[in-house]
Amino acid sequence: MGSGSIRAGIGILVIFILALLYPHRVGAEGPYEGYIYNSLEQAAGSVNGYLYQDSIDGYGMASGPFKNPQDLFVAQDDTLYIADSGNNRIVHMTVRKEVLRVYGDDEGPGLLNNPRGMFVAEDGTLYVADTGNNRIALFSGSGQFERDFPVPDTTLLGEGFSYHPIKLAVDKRGYMIVVSEGFSQGLIQLTPDGEFAGFFGANHLPFSLSRLLVNVLTTEEQKASIARERPPEFSNLYQDKKGFIYTTSLGIPYNQVKRLSAVGVDTLNNASDGKESGWFGGDSKVRYGDLRMRKENYISQYDAFHDVTVSDDGMITALDRTTGKAYQYNSEGDLLFIFGGLGSQNGLFQSPVSIAETSDGMIYIADSARSRIDRFYPTPFSRKVHEATSLYTAGHYEQSMEPWQEVIRLSSNYELAYLNIGKALYKQKKFREAMSYFRLAGSRADYSKAFLEYRTAWLRDHFLQVVAGLFALYIAWKLARFKYRLARAGRTGRETEEGVN
Repeated sequence: MGSGSIRAGIGILVIFILALLYPHRVGAEGPYEGYIYNSLEQAAGSVNGYLYQDSIDGYGMASGPFKNPQDLFVAQDDTLYIADSGNNRIVHMTVRKEVLRVYGDDEGPGLLNNPRGMFVAEDGTLYVADTGNNRIALFSGSGQFERDFPVPDTTLLGEGFSYHPIKLAVDKRGYMIVVSEGFSQGLIQLTPDGEFAGFFGANHLPFSLSRLLVNVLTTEEQKASIARERPPEFSNLYQDKKGFIYTTSLGIPYNQVKRLSAVGVDTLNNASDGKESGWFGGDSKVRYGDLRMRKENYISQYDAFHDVTVSDDGMITALDRTTGKAYQYNSEGDLLFIFGGLGSQNGLFQSPVSIAETSDGMIYIADSARSRIDRFYPTPFSRKVHEATSLYTAGHYEQSMEPWQEVIRLSSNYELAYLNIGKALYKQKKFREAMSYFRLAGSRADYSKAFLEYRTAWLRDHFLQVVAGLFALYIAWKLARFKYRLARAGRTGRETEEGVN
């Protein structure tokens, strides 16, 4: 055998070994094709941003199998808390499926009943929305029950108020912010001692002419007999690292996700009328330049987002219980990825109820019907989009162009890349190049702005040539008129002489 054949054989062997060692999940296929919405509001094929890795169901773990999990919480050390509602407990575990602790006593005051939400403080203190017991239960980091906070003693909650806490967060002051099921006056704010401190970030009804006429034209008895329309109630909340409270609401086609400041003002949606300016919900398309997130059919499916999580770099991922999909946006409201769905395959869900994300970008979604938590890993394409997005939103426009170009190379249908490259070129005053990218992005408004700036810059740079050209045209016009008059005068003179003769 010749040396060439030996080298060829060694090369084939090396390639075979590398193929065995190469991570298979990089080329993994999901049960659905990736897509993203384009400027024409059409679903265009794209590379998947997240793919299914595995599931955690409790089997083979010290905790035993889960039953009807309802909530997930990722602590600062990236450990995971699971509200295992069907088993009346909270399971604390690592991402390697090692059980650290189980909260909830077998008897006594620490016995939980259908816990559906929780929050973990920096010191490890666990607050549990103990829904079946109508209270907030408090456990130490070591798992000991310490106290509870029953229904607040106040008349401000209204007559016949029924307390069913399902989700909660705790701010830096130790105030508890609670979602009570069926309550539409807003989030309930409690002091560290459990005293009622007021309502927080209440939803409001949009203007309705029919409701106004009812209030003006009917008597009090008639009003009492008419079913009163109530504001949308909150379905979930999440507190980010900066202390903002993100909420999800059901039963509305707009502003389904809000970001509430310390005084309860929505700083995410820029809507003043609550209708056309602040869409954020559902099977969405991007409206570049604002936060209009629309569904494919929001009239029949708008009770959608059931939970939301926010990464350290500001990526917002919301879970839609109607479609079973997760929608990820950047901090400016641009749609980045869509993944998941309803079905029986791995990577799809039967009843998704909660979503959480660890610092490495892994996303966890609890499926209550399957009694398990599914894990999704970010693909290389997703990481490249996040890199470009983080650079761009941080103001590093020029540096973001290279990763955006790589995004286009991986998925030519990803219009957000064209748009942000165009915006980066626009900020560098490269208006002509920006126009090309805005055209590819299908953004007429940005193209018009760039064209206006390009025209202004061109006129400024060629001012003397333009003035000289206009002056030359003026002189040529004057000469033409003068020649015309001379010619006309000559014709008139000849006609006069011919008439005399």
